[in-house]
Amino acid sequence: MGRLKIESLDKKLKLKKIAKAVYMVLGQKDYIEVELVFSDGENMRNLNRETRGVDRVTDVLSYPSLEGIKGEVLKRENYLTQLDGKYLFLGSIVLCEDKIKEQAEEYGHSVERERTYLIIHGLMHLFGYDHMTEEDKKEMRENEKAALLLLGIED
Repeated sequence: MGRLKIESLDKKLKLKKIAKAVYMVLGQKDYIEVELVFSDGENMRNLNRETRGVDRVTDVLSYPSLEGIKGEVLKRENYLTQLDGKYLFLGSIVLCEDKIKEQAEEYGHSVERERTYLIIHGLMHLFGYDHMTEEDKKEMRENEKAALLLLGIED
């Protein structure tokens, strides 16, 4: 199971459940660490502009530390340079709280549901999934839906 550095115990438990659902869907078993950062709109816009060349606020940005791992069951011994103690560092996810609230209202569901979906989406990116082609988008979306269902959340 992964390690999360979160201050609130309640939030930490929720995040562990989300990570566990994604790990189950993707068949992951090893110790994995992910950095999760919460940002506001202004900082997210700056980060999006600096790292992707897109000058607008976005909901989630993912920065994977490994490439070419889509569909692979990760084993720490295969990535010794990415180890942090016993954990394999998979990358960073940045979430924009302003955008999460805006989109939750727009889609007519809770902020918690929107945040959960975006964490799942970010984790999928860290595990090598993307949505650049319709086929890739369909595969990623199916995995996201499966993780949501494991958490008891209807799509």
